[in-house]
Order: sequence, then structure tokens, then C-alpha cells
Amino acid sequence: MHPSVSLPNASYYLGPEQEPPLSRAGFITLSVIMGIFTGPAIILNATVIIVSLMHKQLRQPLNYALVNMAVADLGTAMTGGVLSVVNNAQGYFSLGRTGCVMEGFAVSFFGITSLCTVALIAVERMFVVCKPLGLISFRLKHAAGGVALSWLWSLIWNLPPLFGWGRYELEGVGTSCAPDWHNRDPKNVSYILCYFALCFAIPFVIILASYAKLMWTLHQVSKMACVEGGSAAKAEMQVARMVILMVLTFLISWLPYASLAMLVVYNPDVEIHPLVGTVPVYLAKSSTVYNPIIYIYLNKQFRKYAVPFLLCGSQTWVEDEVSETTVESANNKVAPS
Repeated sequence: MHPSVSLPNASYYLGPEQEPPLSRAGFITLSVIMGIFTGPAIILNATVIIVSLMHKQLRQPLNYALVNMAVADLGTAMTGGVLSVVNNAQGYFSLGRTGCVMEGFAVSFFGITSLCTVALIAVERMFVVCKPLGLISFRLKHAAGGVALSWLWSLIWNLPPLFGWGRYELEGVGTSCAPDWHNRDPKNVSYILCYFALCFAIPFVIILASYAKLMWTLHQVSKMACVEGGSAAKAEMQVARMVILMVLTFLISWLPYASLAMLVVYNPDVEIHPLVGTVPVYLAKSSTVYNPIIYIYLNKQFRKYAVPFLLCGSQTWVEDEVSETTVESANNKVAPS
């Protein structure tokens, strides 16, 4: 295995006496960057969860999936994000072999759950907006089933490395852990290929197919909204835009990581500098801050409760929202039919 692809196993847990792959300034820079993403991710995802528990108006089927994503993203930020900040500040991974396995499992478990939830949201919105099966309502039992499936699916495919099929190892500059994409052992390669196909490829295909259908329907709904001025059509269009934006940011965050992992699997001798291998890892972890921003600021329900919560009870934002809604309603009333 080329040293530029992964560090020798013996060097993983030796601590600061081992020659690091980056300078001290480089590690500090990575620590600061991860801190910039991790802090807001923890605050915003916790806000989504708290305001959903506080206000029953937010407990709707689509919002259950959004809250589930917030839980998964919060888990990723609290494990992978915080540990990346700490380990990069130290310049090495300090938690030993057991800590590496625990971190690798936790980050992968929460990350795949979040990815599956994105697929769930995309499919749900596709069925609600596009109505391929007619007027079938998406109810709480459907949302609960999808949420449970996302956690179960992630658990099933992240447990095997704990029992010998595949393993968790350090990646990139050696300050975080993940499934071992580099090992050529047939058992490990077979696990990685299954993991990639079932935890990345299939959700991606589902997301992209739903996204394509949503885009087409959104185009049709936009024309209908312009002609009819229907508030329901406009509301559906707004929600569809929110989900599309969520899907795009998630794909942008995760595709580089998945692509680099497959490159290493299919060409183990490829020379990749540790820093180059680290960028997709941190890009994937940064996705934990994008989703709450999208569904706090683009979802009026969440915005109504989340922004005052973040502003420590200030109602200014809500009052502005009410004023805008009143003006819009007045305009609709005087508009010719």
C-alpha cells in the first residue's frame, strides 16, 4: 500500500512522536475549518429537534423525516465533527484503536442514516407532488416506517466491520476514521463493494430519479400556478424547491467522497496525497450544517418557530412574516379573478 494513500498501520496510534503528514499549521487550519462547520451544525440541528418537540404544528409526516435527518446530522457533528476538531488541534489521532473503531462506526452509522433520509424525503415529495399513484396521502405511519427503515438499513451495513467483515481505519491525514477503502484483502473488498452499492449507489439512484421527476413536475406546477394563481400549487412548489436544494447540496457533499473511495478500491496503487484524501471527507461532514439552514429558512413552518428560538425569543422575524402574509393575502383579494 502506497504511503501517500494511507498511513502504515503501525503509525496509526503512536501519537505525536510519529512524523505527521501535515505541518502543525496545516492541522490547525483543518481544525479551525471543521470547527466553523461543526459549531453551527450542532446549534442548528439541535434547534430543529427542540422546536419540533415544542410545537405540535411541526409534527407532520414530512417534518418527521426532516427531524430524523437533524438527529442523524447532529450525531455526525457530535462524533465525527467534534473529534476532527480535537484530533486536528493535536495533530494526530489520540483515541487508539478502539476509539478509531467507535468513531468510524458512529460517523458511518449517522451518515448513511442521513443519506437514506434524504432518499426518503425525495421519494415522499415525489409521491405528494407528482402523484404517480393518484391521491394517496402520505401519513404518519408511512413516515415512521421510512424513518425506522433508514436507521435499520444503516445499522445492518455498518455493523459487519465490528465482526470481521471489513474494518474501520484512519483516513486522510490520520485524524478521523472510516471504513477501510484501502485494504486489498478479498473479505474487505467484498464488504466495501457491497457497502458502496447498497449504502451509496442505491440511495443516489433513488434520489436522482425522484429529483428528475420533481424537476419535471415543478416545471408543470409553475405554469399552473402562474395561470391559476393557486395557493396550494405555490405551496407545493416551494416545498419541492426546498427538497431539491437539499438533495443537490447532499450530492455535492457526498459524491466526491464516494468517488474517491471507489477510485482507491478499483486502483489501490493510485497515489493520493493525504491532504487530497481529506478534503472529500471534510466536505461530506460539512453537509451536517447545510440541511438545517435550508429547511429553517425555506420552510415557513420551521422558520416561524426556529428563528425566534435562535434569537432568544425575539418576535421581530415572526412579525415580519405576518406582515408579508397579510400584504400577500390583501393583494390576492383585490386581484382580478
